[in-house]
Amino acid sequence: MDHFSADSTDSINQDRRLILGVAALGVATAPFVLARGAQAHAGGGTPRTAAKPVKTAAFELLKTVRAGVLDVAYAEVGPTSGPVVILLHGWPYDIHSYAEVAPLLASAGLRVIVPYLRGYGTTRFVSDDVPRNAQPAALADDVVQLMDALRIRKAVLAGFDWGARSAAIVAALRPERVGALVSVSGYLIGSQQAAQAPLPPAAELQWWYQYYFATERGRSGYDKNRSEFAKLIWKLASPKWAFDDATFDRSAASFQNPDHVAIVIHNYRWRLGLADGEARYDEDERLLAAFPLIEVPAITLEGDANGAPHPPPESYAKRFTGKYEHRLLTGGIGHNPPQEAPREFARAVLDVAGR
Repeated sequence: MDHFSADSTDSINQDRRLILGVAALGVATAPFVLARGAQAHAGGGTPRTAAKPVKTAAFELLKTVRAGVLDVAYAEVGPTSGPVVILLHGWPYDIHSYAEVAPLLASAGLRVIVPYLRGYGTTRFVSDDVPRNAQPAALADDVVQLMDALRIRKAVLAGFDWGARSAAIVAALRPERVGALVSVSGYLIGSQQAAQAPLPPAAELQWWYQYYFATERGRSGYDKNRSEFAKLIWKLASPKWAFDDATFDRSAASFQNPDHVAIVIHNYRWRLGLADGEARYDEDERLLAAFPLIEVPAITLEGDANGAPHPPPESYAKRFTGKYEHRLLTGGIGHNPPQEAPREFARAVLDVAGR
């Protein structure tokens, strides 16, 4: 099995590119990025506004494009002619997980697109009649629809949590659209059938919120306490991440999307077979239930302090049949590596993209 060389001369040159790229961003962004110490690792439509680089780490400049059943809001950074990387967030997070990663990638010449998922931020459904469906195949199809809307033939996909699952699904089912993949916690493709198998009690305990969401009390409780619930998940999933209130509040604003609760609840109920998906995704879900191989070049990442449910790397390594490497991020990195270890996440994207 081929591997990426993370500790070679190319890696040294990679670090040099990152440092030079940060310097090129100017004083508005560079101090924010350089303040973090390096973490060690082992191992269609037309956009409504012109592409412009973000001025701060807060993604102040957003664009919107009609993509399938959504008007997708997204940040775009970097040269419009550069190779494309799409960065996908998870729950309960948002595009600001990539606020430090995006400028690093842009400075290396990549066109970086960071969309709000359905049910987050200012992404909206085009009609009240569209099902508020969050089954994995639908979320993955949103990525393809966005690429079509932006006339992007192929992109590097990178993500964590829900975003990692969507990226892996597109890579497995539509490899012609994916140049390479970076996936936190590896191979997250599953099925309703597989979810019916009971886990050991300690493992089931980690999914407490999934069972909470299966009840109407849980739906109501999440609706009433979105921010408090999300902050608890952040702390449990990344127990050593000392994020401040401003960092959390910046992302928590995206949970006020009018469809957010419906999307979150449907996602977890679908996994348990308690909610139906859409018939148009039946074939995709059938293929996913067979755990398809991922043939595109891929790097998987895991934090050494990930408090969220995640599979061990040895359980999924054989699902990646192309050029592949797994990297462990050390130093107390939890479930959200792009925000907790942005330089290492950016490095993985650049390595897998051959930059």
